[in-house]
Amino acid sequence: MNMTYKGYTATVEFDSEADLLHGQVINTADVITFQCRSVDDLEKEFHTSVDDYLAFCEQEGDEPEKPFSGQFVVRTTPDIHREIFIHAKKSGVSINQWLNDQLAVLTHT
Repeated sequence: MNMTYKGYTATVEFDSEADLLHGQVINTADVITFQCRSVDDLEKEFHTSVDDYLAFCEQEGDEPEKPFSGQFVVRTTPDIHREIFIHAKKSGVSINQWLNDQLAVLTHT
């Protein structure tokens, strides 16, 4: 199960030994976790953890780590760049859109 709040995405798992739901924000390198016993409390605990993280960063004068922006730089060879351009052109889309389409297939999204 995935949850999103203020751009932060968390996954939730059930720990049967502790009888707890345990969540962790997955789109930052900083560790943001939460836990609760009932599904009804999941959203509240997730929001509280993110808000506490943001408040802590502000209190410490640190910039909170931003969730992933959706942008990244890829360096490749001129030959591969040309092939990507050709595939995008044949598909009638931009290079960015063609790459997004290919990545979506690879990641099943």
